[in-house]
Parts: sequence; C-alpha cells; structure tokens
Amino acid sequence: MSIALKFDQLRNIRDLGGMQGADGKRIVQGKFIRCGHLAELSESDKAKLQSLTSVVVDFRTDGERAEKPDACLPGISYYHVPILDSLTGGITREEEADRDVFSTLLLKPVEAKAYMCNMYRAFAEREHAVSGYAVFLGLLMEKREKAILWHCTAGKDRAGVASAIVEEILGVSREDIFEDYLATNHYLASDILFLTEFVKKRAGVESELADESLRYLFGAEREYLESFYDAANKKYGDFAGFVKEGLRLGQREINDLRDRYLER
Repeated sequence: MSIALKFDQLRNIRDLGGMQGADGKRIVQGKFIRCGHLAELSESDKAKLQSLTSVVVDFRTDGERAEKPDACLPGISYYHVPILDSLTGGITREEEADRDVFSTLLLKPVEAKAYMCNMYRAFAEREHAVSGYAVFLGLLMEKREKAILWHCTAGKDRAGVASAIVEEILGVSREDIFEDYLATNHYLASDILFLTEFVKKRAGVESELADESLRYLFGAEREYLESFYDAANKKYGDFAGFVKEGLRLGQREINDLRDRYLER
C-alpha cells in the first residue's frame, strides 16, 4: 500500500514508496506522490510540498484549473497534461459537467456505474488520454532529487489510473494495485459524504437510489479499474502492448525506471 502523508488540507495525498515491485524490491520513498488538487493549502502544507516535490503534473482540464487553480510555489515546476479534452461529469468536476450528469444519473445507479466504467475505458481508448499519460511517463524518466507529484481534482480517477500505470511498470502485483486504488474510498470518505449530501440537497432529493448513484460517481470501484485494463488489453493485445505501443515506453526505459526507483 502507498503511504498516506499528513497535510492540513489534503486528505488523499500518498507516497507510492514501500510498495513491493519487481524482483521483491520496493518502490523508493519520496519519489512518487499522488493527490487531488492543490488549490486550498495551509502555509504548513505549502512548506511541506516545497520540501517534498520539485515537479507537479496537473491532469485537469482548463475549466477545472480555472475554477480551482493550484497554488504556485517557488522551486516547483508545473506541467499541465490534461488527460480528458472535454467536460466529463463526475470525472473532471467542472460545475457545468457535474450539473448535467447529476440531472441525468442521480436516481439511476446502474447507469451511473456503467457511465464510470465507460470513462475508465476511455483512459485506454482515447488518443488524447493515452498521449497525456505518455507525456507524464516522459517526465518520470527525468532524473531529480525530489518527488514528482501528479494530481487531478479528487486524486481518484485520472491520478488513480496514472498511479496504476506507474505501479505496473515497476512490477507491483495487480492485486496490490487494485488495493491501493480502492484505498481512495477510505481517504476521501468524508469528502464523498459531504458531496453526496450537497448534491441531494441542491436537487431536493432524499433517496437511497441517489445515495447509490452518487457513491458510484464520487467513489472508486474495482470494476472501474478493471474496465481500464480490459480496454487496454482489447486495443493493444495486453497491458505490455499498451505500455509499449500506446505509452511509447520500451523495455530499456522500463529497466531504467526499475533500476532508479526500486530498492531492496
């Protein structure tokens, strides 16, 4: 499991260090950090981020960044690598996109879950998304002393898939990858509850169907990540093909990453 980091305003910020990868080695701590947006930080949070990381990769759309811009901190380089090129309710979290999807799926949990599965398939099927993840991996190849941090809005979907890709490349077992992905539900439990109650109140709805639909839209489900893997396998033959052909990462680059970021 990744290691939860203690911040005042960030509840889903984790270091991948310590997870077991290839050849029984473990990911080096202090090199890979995943989280949600960095728009609301205490002074302590800002100082801690500056001590931990030198690169931030923002997977959000222009609209998300405009609504909640990251705090720009001296000494940190920022890269905007949007994984989705359009409003996607439940994923990109712009107000307009969320309003549209909630009005359609609020009382339809089966459709809400299917909607999210389709979005995760898009992470492996859409050229824009795959190209974005390829750019992200290129940044991982650059040597640096401090950590590289990547994030979306909640640190669940686009950042979660990015984490799964990194963990796969470093040889983490598939079960450990799923366990780490689903841990988001624990770290975002209070946020999910708040958002669920907020959406229901705004819609004037109190229903178990709404609770279930919003859990699917705001939470992480095993089927979501499975949908991503299924789409990658279908389009590229297997996950190794996705890495090689889609993400343009060869065995030499994979070996370099493992040599640099795995330790006994």
